[in-house]
Amino acid sequence: MATSRNFFSLFQKPKVIPFEFLGQQQSSALLSTHIVGDTPILVRDFIHKALYDPNVGYFSQKSTSVGVLDSSIKFNRLEGRKAYMKHLDKIYQQSDVSWFTPVELFKPWYAHGIAESILRTTNLSVPLKIYEIGGGSGTCAKGILDYIKLNAPTRVYDNISYTSVEISSSLAAKQIETVGEVDSHLSKFRVERRDATDRNGWGDVDEQPCWVIMLEVLDNLPHDLIYAENQTSPWMEVWVERKQGEKLSELYRPIEDSLIKSCMEIIDMPDATTSSAMKNIWAKVFPKPRWCWLPTGCMKLLEVLHGALPKMSLIASDFSYLPDVKIPGERAPLVSTKKDGSSSDYNSYLDAKGDADIFFPTDFSLLERMDHYCSGWMKQQKDGEPLKRGKKRRTLSLDTAAFMEEFGLPTKTRTKDGYNPLLDDFKNTKFYLSVPTHNVK
Repeated sequence: MATSRNFFSLFQKPKVIPFEFLGQQQSSALLSTHIVGDTPILVRDFIHKALYDPNVGYFSQKSTSVGVLDSSIKFNRLEGRKAYMKHLDKIYQQSDVSWFTPVELFKPWYAHGIAESILRTTNLSVPLKIYEIGGGSGTCAKGILDYIKLNAPTRVYDNISYTSVEISSSLAAKQIETVGEVDSHLSKFRVERRDATDRNGWGDVDEQPCWVIMLEVLDNLPHDLIYAENQTSPWMEVWVERKQGEKLSELYRPIEDSLIKSCMEIIDMPDATTSSAMKNIWAKVFPKPRWCWLPTGCMKLLEVLHGALPKMSLIASDFSYLPDVKIPGERAPLVSTKKDGSSSDYNSYLDAKGDADIFFPTDFSLLERMDHYCSGWMKQQKDGEPLKRGKKRRTLSLDTAAFMEEFGLPTKTRTKDGYNPLLDDFKNTKFYLSVPTHNVK
């Protein structure tokens, strides 16, 4: 039976872990040896291996079971929050997954809200082209195609192209099965089995307008970590090395990595050499080490997307903050594992050796700056372009409740007494919308 902590996690961390552990797991010692070899690796590479390594990564240690509800929840038939939580308890007892994504819990209404936002924003005089990165079980794709078929002009649905970019073969197969529940969708839908951060997979530059959807993708993208010994010490790259068999430890080196440098430039992190005399004295008397997590994986993905799809419109949703994070540093991750039916959080990311999920909050203001940077606008400013030059993107961040009230049908997820889990419980998630603009003169 789910504990109160499990229920709290559901509402505060609407995170999907779509697979369950295989019955026979490898030992932590074996996993750590494989994740870090004889040569130190950057933290982002450690996280990537801990999550995605085909042999020992967290998502590779799971079965092919995905978090899919047999039928939509009939919210209007539930009395209120207590009845909803009791219904969730029943669902989770019948399921092997740790939790479901919002698009699954609130199907089809969550996907319908996304579809409506696209229809209101896009130019329907050209064929609608949609890419979804990390499409899960295909619930979002089917919901969007359903909505467009019912609510858009016939020519829009007839000419739509929906491509899922999916790295998991089992999920790719599940997506085709889910979307294929409506025969007419299959001719408009395809899955490309590849890594979205690999520029080669996108082929030649596509100058046509398109949409890119990313739901709960940013939180699992690898981050880098930088460290400073005190308030005035220079920042250092953090590497992970293996010592004395299986023991992992951090190694600090001067900043040289280009992705780390770019992220620091965008954040405009102050240089320690410019510190005041008083701050230098304070740092010597009360030295305080500093850690900062940098979303270099997001940076790389945005660079690839803007390079391959320069006229893309982007819609992403993810965590704006995470509660009860034990790991130090700005934008630090939650490292969570599930054993014997209960969840627990690690105190260090180094403890994640293929047996734990590592997920980060999204700094949406930083996401906006990275989006502008990767679109080329901030780079042009740095190169001496006139300051009056307009931005290449129009961007907007909205709380999930505000987004769904604007584009969705919130009455469909409301219980009899007015409680609405979609609006009331997902307080730590936001939507980010970014569309190209011609205002560049």
